[in-house]
This record gives sequence, C-alpha cells and structure tokens, in this order.
Amino acid sequence: MSAADLQEEFDKYVKIGNNLPPQGADDMLVAYAYFKQATVGDLEDPRPTESSNVVQTFKHDAWNRLQGMPKTEAMQRYIQTIKELKAKLDKEESAI
Repeated sequence: MSAADLQEEFDKYVKIGNNLPPQGADDMLVAYAYFKQATVGDLEDPRPTESSNVVQTFKHDAWNRLQGMPKTEAMQRYIQTIKELKAKLDKEESAI
C-alpha cells in the first residue's frame, strides 16, 4: 500500500472512529494512542503531575507506550482497532 493510499484509508477510519458511539475506556485509550502516534509521532511532553488529572495521565501513558513506533505502523494499527470496534458494534446490533 502506498503512503498516499494509507493516508486516505487512515483519514477514512478517523471519520468512522469519530462517529462511533462511546466505547469502553480501554478501547478509547488504545485508539487515542495510535491516533496520536500516527499524527504527531513520539510523545515529548512530561507526564502530568496533578493527581486530579487522571484522564490526562492515562492518555499520556497509553501514548508513551508507543514510543519509537513508526507513524505508518501506528496508522495501520489505528485502522485495525477501529475496524475491530466497528465489527463488534455491528455484531451487537445484528443480535438485537
């Protein structure tokens, strides 16, 4: 897959991901981390130190775990994560 094709597919799945209903916190953290690694690269900000900011700390830690992952790999993993979340939702809807 060319870089342009990967970017196009990534953009498509970003839109799909943004339109999914709320997911479990773990799933959202995984998707967030892959998205940030794909769009920004390695995290350079220090870990939040305020104990009241638990969400930001979890987001920081999830993204930081991907340190060194190439952007293209992060894009592919984000796409796969959204595909899996969508398939799970589709399966739940068809069971109703």
